[in-house]
Amino acid sequence: MSKATTGMLHHVELWVPDLPRAVAGWSWLLGELGYVPFQDWSDGRSWRLGSTYLVFEQSPALSADKHDRCRPGLNHLAFHVENRAMVDTLAERAPRHGWTLLFPERHPHAGGEHHYAAYLEDADGFEVELIAPETPDESHRSE
Repeated sequence: MSKATTGMLHHVELWVPDLPRAVAGWSWLLGELGYVPFQDWSDGRSWRLGSTYLVFEQSPALSADKHDRCRPGLNHLAFHVENRAMVDTLAERAPRHGWTLLFPERHPHAGGEHHYAAYLEDADGFEVELIAPETPDESHRSE
């Protein structure tokens, strides 16, 4: 495990209505992003990358059966990816693992002309943004 730095994210916990469904979609995506299984218990699973981990738990205290990213609270999780080709590959493979491409008419520039990303939503309404680094010509462009 890498050394933690003050201010780094320690973990994020998402409550899901159907743990097996969440595990199926998230284990694929997190594996592609370099996360490894970390914890496993009857009502939850987690994956870790460095000193940060993500927890998915099916709690009996849930008050809704689906996440609504447009309500107060978590809108989405954003992840760096290696390059544009990886954004394209993950966006293309995502539907086979329960993910839907959001804003397909604007993909891969739904975040703006100079922002190359895929926006995906799982069956429970959780959104992720997969962001490619700027290309050298983009990073020197003045706005």
